[in-house]
Amino acid sequence: MRWTSCAFTRKSVIASGLCATKTTEEGGPGEGVCAKAEAMAQKKTAATFRMGKVLAVATDFMSNGANNNCAKAIVTAEAVTCSIKEAAVAAASSRLTDSTSAGTIRHLYVHIPFCARICPYCAFYKDLLDRSQTERFCEAILREVQQCAANFDIVPRTIFFGGGTPTALTIAQLESLLRGVQRQLDLSELIEWTIEANPGSVSARKAALLFKFGVNRISLGVQSWDDALLKTLGRDHNAHQAEESFRLLRDAGFPNINIDLMFGLPGQTAEQWEVTLKKTIQLQPQHISAYCLTYEEDTEFFLRHSCGELRSNADLEAEFFELAMSLLEEAGYEQYEISNYARRGYASTHNRAYWTGEDYLGIGPSAFSTFGMRRWQNVPDYREYIARVLAGRSVIKSTEELTPEMKHTEQIALSLRTRNGVPANLVAPQSARRDEFVRLGLLRRSNDNFILTRAGKSLADSIAEAFI
Repeated sequence: MRWTSCAFTRKSVIASGLCATKTTEEGGPGEGVCAKAEAMAQKKTAATFRMGKVLAVATDFMSNGANNNCAKAIVTAEAVTCSIKEAAVAAASSRLTDSTSAGTIRHLYVHIPFCARICPYCAFYKDLLDRSQTERFCEAILREVQQCAANFDIVPRTIFFGGGTPTALTIAQLESLLRGVQRQLDLSELIEWTIEANPGSVSARKAALLFKFGVNRISLGVQSWDDALLKTLGRDHNAHQAEESFRLLRDAGFPNINIDLMFGLPGQTAEQWEVTLKKTIQLQPQHISAYCLTYEEDTEFFLRHSCGELRSNADLEAEFFELAMSLLEEAGYEQYEISNYARRGYASTHNRAYWTGEDYLGIGPSAFSTFGMRRWQNVPDYREYIARVLAGRSVIKSTEELTPEMKHTEQIALSLRTRNGVPANLVAPQSARRDEFVRLGLLRRSNDNFILTRAGKSLADSIAEAFI
């Protein structure tokens, strides 16, 4: 499961009038720019360099809305309002498929919201696993895929199953989903198929099934190799189970495994973080994501942080970030995005699509999609989602018409996080600020782009904000 902050975009994009005030990695309930494209792929970094899980994926990720788990019961008046809104959204959503000739969709995200346990820090849309609902949920997912395939030209290069915990589904349900996607879509150009997995839900049989059906990348939510810290995070696995899960995936044949890590945890020391990094390096995954814990609204951790029980330490978080960059670089991992490191040739194609502003299609409850100059979000409630899909009704909760200015803002915020940096022409209007950052050693020019230096990465959100 992924998590992000959007703290940077919340400050800068709101100032531009492009984003609602409540955001999470995959966005708050139906809101603006940072709750969407950025929410899809980005995770949180830390302190002064928290540029927002902007995005889901991620995301790795690309879907979820905020924690809307309490929005189950709707009183009559609300239902009336909802039906009026739904009619308006349905009219808008009918226009979304009017221009399929605008381009082929190459990136697909599928959101599986079920979790065996709700982690106290997680602000993604998720719900406790209910075995009585998962069969119908899988049916609804495949029905939406079918509907989208009829309305869009979908030839995916990447597919990402995120959550939640996709591997919380049974073997039969996973097989049904994978087989259904294979049958309904043209996968002839697929190069990367990722599924998120939690160590507590990995088995040899599930790993073999995923590999058999063409999944070639696993993102494993380890978070820490320290059992006490895992307990603090509310995780349902320990370090031994995480290592066993990693080895099961390797034995199943997966050549590309990402390990998700978190730092800035309550009570975490630099020594503990260093041990986690070195243990991860020892396992030799192809990809490592390292995110700083952020205290998101609608989470238990946020409440505990608000009352002073949990505290963040910007200086310590910055130290953790520096340690990650140093150790991972020394071990041969390239930092191709502020929170993501990969061996050569293993940077996530799916995530890079978000960061470069490519179109993507989100399937499942709360999933966001962007196609051309339109962006929309599915309803963030899996029960309502199932009911709508199976009744043949639109699952779109809200739509948004993008503007060139919004696209420009997103491109600066997202591209600055990457190793390629931001195109020089995008920051040319702020040349005085740009040159000052260069003078201060925070930016450097590389051909036609400006790239964050090592020092600049720790101030990424402030630098990006100056250009927006």
